[in-house]
Amino acid sequence: MIMKQVDIIPRASGPDRVWAARIIEAARAENRHILGLEAFEILKAYGIPVVRTVFAKTAEEAVNAAEEIGYPLVMKVVSPQISHKSDLGGISLSLQNAAEVKVAYQDMMENISKKIPDASLEGVHLQPMLSGGREVILGMVRNPTFGPMLMFGLGGVYVEILKDVRFAIAPVDEKEARELITGIKTYPLLAGVRGAKSSDINALVDIILRVSKFVCDFPEIEEFEINPIMVFEEGKGALAVDMRLVLNSR
Repeated sequence: MIMKQVDIIPRASGPDRVWAARIIEAARAENRHILGLEAFEILKAYGIPVVRTVFAKTAEEAVNAAEEIGYPLVMKVVSPQISHKSDLGGISLSLQNAAEVKVAYQDMMENISKKIPDASLEGVHLQPMLSGGREVILGMVRNPTFGPMLMFGLGGVYVEILKDVRFAIAPVDEKEARELITGIKTYPLLAGVRGAKSSDINALVDIILRVSKFVCDFPEIEEFEINPIMVFEEGKGALAVDMRLVLNSR
């Protein structure tokens, strides 16, 4: 399976709180409390690098977007009722051509409609498949006593299997952000073992600091998760690939 390599990721710009606030208020105006990839603009507002993502609401639009992005691709369902997409067949990996994209779209819409008849299926997001990196997770849960609690660990299937995560109360400084990373038991996988190249730890520290500020700026955010963040080798940065954000009900 051939996947896309990435070039060096430039360091991100400073936060734009106004931009992020507009996105959150727009979601509230539509009475939406759970946001997924559609909220990537919030990450961009805080200078967090994200993988290229294109929305398509029909099979034809999906094919056109795929041709624009290039192959191989990942397809993810877009629905306000579905946050854990993989549990319902809402993710298709390694799509290699237009025919596979069209079939994947049609199958996804049909199968999910059978499983959740009341779900509003708005379309799909298409992203390039990425290689050469490791998956990590960065999340936040707002504790009624301590406030925003950040969580960091290896992402993907490792989260459920290893349960190897660290917590810190936001806001965190650079030293605390780095300790979140180095404190997990599986940190040697990121640092590079048996000749493997080290991951871009500085890029992860930068993202943690930006998320720390973001969740402190917006107390209406109850839960937040980027899973996965794909972190590449040292000097090549990291990209947010998927996210989930939960707003309080006010």
